[in-house]
Amino acid sequence: MRILVWLSWWVDSAVSAGLLLEQWHEVVGGFMINYIADEWDCPTETDLMEAKKVATHLWIELYTFDYREEYERRIIAYIYSEYEKWRTPNPDVFCNNLIKFDIFMEEALGLWFDAIATGHYAQIKHVDTEYILKKWIDPEKDQSYFLSRLTEYQRSHAIFPIGHLKKSEVRVIAERMSLPNAKRKDSQWLCFIGKVSMKEFLEKRISKKPGNILDMNGKIIGEHDGAFSYTIGQRKWIGVGGGPARFVVEKNVKNNTITVGWDEDIELYKNTLIATEWLWSSKNPPPLPYVGKWKIRYRQEDQDVTIDSWDNNCIHVTFLHPQRAITNGQIFTLYSPDGFLLWSGIIE
Repeated sequence: MRILVWLSWWVDSAVSAGLLLEQWHEVVGGFMINYIADEWDCPTETDLMEAKKVATHLWIELYTFDYREEYERRIIAYIYSEYEKWRTPNPDVFCNNLIKFDIFMEEALGLWFDAIATGHYAQIKHVDTEYILKKWIDPEKDQSYFLSRLTEYQRSHAIFPIGHLKKSEVRVIAERMSLPNAKRKDSQWLCFIGKVSMKEFLEKRISKKPGNILDMNGKIIGEHDGAFSYTIGQRKWIGVGGGPARFVVEKNVKNNTITVGWDEDIELYKNTLIATEWLWSSKNPPPLPYVGKWKIRYRQEDQDVTIDSWDNNCIHVTFLHPQRAITNGQIFTLYSPDGFLLWSGIIE
């Protein structure tokens, strides 16, 4: 196959390219320029230099793609729009299905590549006539959550060469291949934007709107600069000092207040949610009622759930046990007991 490999700053994509070469595929590297900022430590230029080093080491070509306009329109604008609505979006999820596996993939196919490959830790299984996403072998670092909005068409043209390997094995292979980024640490930065706090990033375009911070009894205990930058369950940078750590329990749009409490406060826990814009991973949804596994955030341990009904617009979910910090704008994913992604939606 002729494969375009997205070379990122991570060692994972470099190993992916190396493994595909060892399988005798025709491999070309692709680097996306999505965002450049002078105000903080933006990684784009450094990452491009790393990608060039990897491509040179592997003796492959490296194409660069400038998607700054598309990234601004599809991701940056989306982030600001959601926070202005007091929702907490997940840009890493939408960066995958709207940038990497959309415009990048379409451009690759237009250049007569058969598929694109990335260093994601997930698996794609060809089941009958469908391409279905399955969890990685290590549940602690499985990235299927971030890929949950991919369509079946996108999955059919995607390859995850390291989906069967543990992270430690990937590092060993990187050393064996003598890759120049073999020991480079993983990044926890905001997708393509860099080392900046979300609060600082949001304040570039959203005006501050001071309001009161309340305790669970409604008493004013502090002041915030803008409730848009807080998320349910947040602990750090709340602006209320002294005593045990407090958590954001509620945001009131009408009164421009945030309410904070302790982790054990019942208001932080909910036993229902509504999710919309749902996307099935299979053409044949399972029969109801359906018992499966689900999560509402990336690193959450899988929970049991029973789905009794859904319609064309939304799905109503009731949990056996109340769940902590269910957050509007985040992604809800549903899995089969054996780890296949069945469905994803946006929490309303």
